[in-house]
Amino acid sequence: MTKGKLVLIIGPSGVGKSVVLKALKERHPELHFPRSATTRARREGEGDDLYRFVSDEEFDGLVENKKVLEWAIVHGEERYGTLEEEIIPFIKEGKIVVREVDVQGFESIRKHGLFFGKKAPYKLESVFILPENRDVLINRIRNRAPISDAELRRRVKSMDDEMKFAELCDHRVTNSEGKLENTVKEVEKLIGLV
Repeated sequence: MTKGKLVLIIGPSGVGKSVVLKALKERHPELHFPRSATTRARREGEGDDLYRFVSDEEFDGLVENKKVLEWAIVHGEERYGTLEEEIIPFIKEGKIVVREVDVQGFESIRKHGLFFGKKAPYKLESVFILPENRDVLINRIRNRAPISDAELRRRVKSMDDEMKFAELCDHRVTNSEGKLENTVKEVEKLIGLV
């Protein structure tokens, strides 16, 4: 196993990030996938494997005490954050920690003192998952669920904005339609799993 590091998986909505992560989880039990802190209510049947559920006051304390590497308000009300305690101890153990983040989270983490600069104590790698082409991604967005033309335009603009971050990442992998296996193998190779 290589020395511990944090690997961020980034890409526009609908590109297949969660499917790639699911495949990595199934194939590599040695990897660590950190939980997020969230203020949203626990859903029926939901365990503690993906989220650490906290109150607004607890979340405020995590932010105030610098226990989150980044956080955001999602869907206008609930907050989600990347917990330092879910990442740093595992890197210190020599593990590869894999985390999916949006572009704002990527910006915050890549500029964080733990990962940024010559004296940063921990290694960060980033993988941007690209669509085969823009039209394929627009069709995926359109086919996921019925949406209005205005909502589609908003999502396409958001997608175009997110795509600009690809050049800031260490690696870029194209997830071509029907070629998920190739995508997963490329990610495995780039982050040092094979």
